[in-house]
Order: sequence, then structure tokens, then C-alpha cells
Amino acid sequence: MTSINSELLIDGNILRENIISLKKRLSQDSKFLAVIKSDAYGHNLTNIVNDIDDIVDGFGVVRLEEALEIRKHSNKKILLMQGIYSHEDFVLSRKKEFDLVIHNLSQFKIVKNEESYERFWFKINTGMNRLGFEIDDFMKIYDENLQNKKFTLMSHLASSNEKNNPTNKRQFKLFNDLSKALHKDVKKSIANTGCILNFPEHSFDWVRCGIGIYGGYLKDEKLKTAMTLRSPIINLREIKKGEKVGYDGRAIAEKDMKIASIYLGYADGLPVTIKDGTAVMINDQIASVFGKVSMDLTTIDVTSIFNCSVGDWCEFFSPKLPISNIAKSNELITYYFMTNIKSRVKKVYKSRN
Repeated sequence: MTSINSELLIDGNILRENIISLKKRLSQDSKFLAVIKSDAYGHNLTNIVNDIDDIVDGFGVVRLEEALEIRKHSNKKILLMQGIYSHEDFVLSRKKEFDLVIHNLSQFKIVKNEESYERFWFKINTGMNRLGFEIDDFMKIYDENLQNKKFTLMSHLASSNEKNNPTNKRQFKLFNDLSKALHKDVKKSIANTGCILNFPEHSFDWVRCGIGIYGGYLKDEKLKTAMTLRSPIINLREIKKGEKVGYDGRAIAEKDMKIASIYLGYADGLPVTIKDGTAVMINDQIASVFGKVSMDLTTIDVTSIFNCSVGDWCEFFSPKLPISNIAKSNELITYYFMTNIKSRVKKVYKSRN
């Protein structure tokens, strides 16, 4: 086993701080559903449940297996956000008291004969055009089956990160107009992270918050990145003006430089397409990528870094260097980096104080 390793540090205290900050933006009547699908966006589902269970009202996942794991640790509401696709899965979900999203007629046929619909969330397509009933199709189901049933009406915003995008106004209008046509006991949910931050007046009964919990929202620096991806310097090299670095000689020194080789590459989850100039942090100082990412190494320009040595940590993102930085610099999304770190990177989880 190698004596050195790259590390992914995850801080449960920061997740709690982010949730508390987000909840302050909501009305007192709005409940908070923490979206922890895909292994809590790469943060470790079980640890996250244990660390935030006391400050959220429920959890949202996609896979039935993740819902079953959460139930081992929490009695809170668990929403299967794409619902179920077989009668067998429905029977198991009912036994475990999971809430279910119903987004098409096939799913509704599986659950139609249930006496209570309180655990059902009917998803409406208001413009995302992925999942959800068309409004006319839903109203037919409503008129025939739902007029005396308690349930939750939900939809998903396509552009909530962009406050001035006209799509938001259209989606809110469709959702609100439909809500007014239903009976008063219907609960409502449309808010994701972007909606909480940009349109808190639409928080309604339930918000479904994912990326903001982890500090991956691009436009709010108050939410801290809960992950630190770091790797040690394993070599330092002086190069002369005009010399090239890395595969294809993409990076050409415009002056004499000092180059650090970092023990992290695309086999660890870094995109091979990371651009020269992407900021990293060494000894609390900003350095930058210089040269094409290799399978096991990334080269960094450390010419201006004071007192830089082999063994020093290079941070690619952290609470001090938000994950939004590396995402924006490379025209990617923060979700990509969170969920793509490979298993050979050592994960270290710091539970809440």
C-alpha cells in the first residue's frame, strides 16, 4: 500500500451551517427536505443522515436502495423522487413508509387503489420537459380520483439559478394557476436551492434542497464548500523559458518557472480537460494548473508560491477555495466534481461537533 494518498475531506459541520443558513430564508410554515441522492452528492449518505437528521424534516433520494439505507438511521420522511416502477417496489415502499413521486400514468396505476394518497407527490411538467404529467392529463386524473384526497403537488424549475430568466415566471404561473384549481388540502412543492435563494416567496409547504447544502451553488458565496479535495506535491522542477510541460506540450513557459507535480489525475476524478490557469491553493496561496492533466498527475505553476516543498498539500477545492471556482473556470458544474471523485482517493469524514 502506498504511503501517500490524495484525500477528500468532508466536514459535517459545514453542511449543518449551510442548512441553517438556507432555512433562515424560508417562511416558518415551509418544511425542509434535504436531497441526498447519489450518496449525498458524493459526501457519504449514511454519515450525512446522522449529522443532519435533527435539523431537517425529511430526505429525498432517487434509488430505492438509498431510501432503505436512510430508513436504518432515520424515522423522518423519505421521498423517492422518481417514484417506483413495479408493484413489488411499491409494496416495499409502503412497508417502509416512503413518500413517492408519481410522474406518469403507469406509476399511478400501481398506486391507484390505495385508500390514502398523503404520501404521494404528483409531479407536473411546467417546462422542464423531463418527467411529470402534462397539466391536462393530470386534471383528468384529479377529476376522477383526487378531489377528496390529500396529496402534494410538485414541479421542478429549469432555470431557478438565473433570477431574470423568463422561464421561471412561466413555470410559476403554470404551477400557481393549477394549484388554485385544486382543493385547499393539497400541499405544494416547487422550490430547489435556486428558488430558495432567488424566489423564497415560492417556498410553499416543502422545499427540496440539494446542491446548496453542500456549498456547490455557484452564485452564493455564503454557502461554504463542505468538501476539500487535496493531494500532495511529489516533485518540484525548475524549467526555462520556452520549455513545454505535460502531454502534447500544451503549456509553454513564458519565463523561467517552478513546476510542482501533484499526486492526482484523471483516474482520481479530475477532468482531463481542466484548463491552464485554473486556481488551486498551496499553503494558503493561489497557484494555477499548468499543463494537461495526466492519469495520475497534475502539474501546477508554483513559481510565486513562498516556501513551497515536496509533501505540501495542493487543494483543488475547499471551504477556502469554493468548488464553484474550479467549475466555472472549466465550464462545468459543481455536481460533476462532487460525484466523480474515484474510490482510490481516501475519504475522511469529520462528523459534527
